[in-house]
Amino acid sequence: MCGRFALYSDSPSLAASLKLQLVESELTPHYNVAPGTWISAVRRHDDSSQLSLDALWWGYRPHWADDKAPQPINATVEKIATSPYFRGAFSHHRCLVPADGWYEWEVVDGRKQPHYLTRRDGEPLWFGGIWAERPDGKPGCAILTEPARGVAKAIHPRMPLILDQQSLEPWLDPELTDRETIRHRVHHLPHDLLTHWPVSTRVNKPVEDDPALIEVAS
Repeated sequence: MCGRFALYSDSPSLAASLKLQLVESELTPHYNVAPGTWISAVRRHDDSSQLSLDALWWGYRPHWADDKAPQPINATVEKIATSPYFRGAFSHHRCLVPADGWYEWEVVDGRKQPHYLTRRDGEPLWFGGIWAERPDGKPGCAILTEPARGVAKAIHPRMPLILDQQSLEPWLDPELTDRETIRHRVHHLPHDLLTHWPVSTRVNKPVEDDPALIEVAS
């Protein structure tokens, strides 16, 4: 899954990494981004061809759902195109969630040890996501997850869907709505670009938010 991540790259760095024209906004570095908060995501508005880096609520609930409907933070790639709750957003409202890394917890001797997973070269990651206008009129999103690959498999059975550079533009292309076409145009970041290390259990508390959280646990 993806329930906690870090984003400390600045917006010019993200724009350079995206290699697409992007309306930038000021970003505050965060090392412990938690669900139920505003997160940054790149999306294309229905009335514009311009990409923008917007604040989206990390909790997906489409405008037509009632107050008792779930607010998932993740959506699985296995069901995203067929679930009535997600398929409209998958076809028409995909987004990219930038991150420098994410956290997963490994069970060791009955205890949960957090690990930080990131790119070996320090470049930003791009998580595939979906968004929708919530019943309150504000945009909300979910990050897609898939079965874990490579080194991530040793820590947790699932991981965020991370896209490679060539997939970023088609993922945001409003003309691509068919599941099979999207599957053929969109590809994973190679798993051998990822690495991880154990970090402090301080990350368990969302109030903790500083650069030391991503340092190797002593």
